[in-house]
Amino acid sequence: MAKIKVTQLKSKIGSTERQKRTLTALGLTKINATKEFEATPQILGMVEKVKHLVSVEK
Repeated sequence: MAKIKVTQLKSKIGSTERQKRTLTALGLTKINATKEFEATPQILGMVEKVKHLVSVEK
């Protein structure tokens, strides 16, 4: 599978509880934190829920 790199760009303050939990599940706890993931449907769905807080690179 392809890899994607997800970087948190904005704070989770003011986000819904679900979005905060999604960021935590992705392992993103601070601004500019970056993680690499396999591009599975589950990960892509999680990224879609917080797309306004993160950037994604292929």
